[in-house]
Amino acid sequence: MTYSSIISELRNQILYITINRENKLNALNKETLSELAQAIASAQNNEGVRGILLTGAGQKAFVAGADISEFAEFDGVQGEELARHGQETVFNAIEQSAKPVIAAINGFALGGGLELAMACHMRIVSDNAKLGLPEVSLGLIPGYGGTQRLTQLVGKGRAIEIITTGEMISATQAESIGLVNYVVAPEFLIVKAEELLNKIKLRAPLAVASAIRSINASADTKIDGFEIEIREFGRCFNTQDFKEGTAAFIEKRKPIFSGK
Repeated sequence: MTYSSIISELRNQILYITINRENKLNALNKETLSELAQAIASAQNNEGVRGILLTGAGQKAFVAGADISEFAEFDGVQGEELARHGQETVFNAIEQSAKPVIAAINGFALGGGLELAMACHMRIVSDNAKLGLPEVSLGLIPGYGGTQRLTQLVGKGRAIEIITTGEMISATQAESIGLVNYVVAPEFLIVKAEELLNKIKLRAPLAVASAIRSINASADTKIDGFEIEIREFGRCFNTQDFKEGTAAFIEKRKPIFSGK
């Protein structure tokens, strides 16, 4: 599919999604969010996709925030709808993706950009990156899950500090508080993300999806995460991949998983 604001390319079972608005520091506008929603949804039904790598065009920014000009005149009802629609179609969809999603953060990840990265399952950042949620400087708060996901990742005290001061933090600070998985030199950013996805590609796809669903359940107070884990564990026994994995272990060979 051809997009205007993103580039989507499948190579070696990895779907590379690049937010392609470099002259706007890859700011999220309606079109970009719509195209991201389409790309993520399409990947779920594509057996050729085993992982997703999300990044921004250029060297300056992953995503420097939302396109403020699109909502500067909104009222409360419109603002709530903006947040709800984005959450459901993009941010929650990424978090709930059965295919692992890694954010490769090349530069600024601010506001909606950091929220986008936090919706991903893992985050790799270049050592020159700056991260933050500066919405209070605009008289707003994060609206795409930032208050919730940041708290889950770094704890309540750190989250309140980052959000209420609106200040940016460095890549090394982000790593030290558990916000990101790895900090690397810019030239190794994509390499590190690919390294992780290539490891995951060797594992059973249905088991990976079950693991993601079970881990996500730990943050959902409306459900029993332990029960979800038990259910997903049981479902794995019905897969061909389980039969292949156990047979390969017994036969002392590498398994070849089919995702069935």
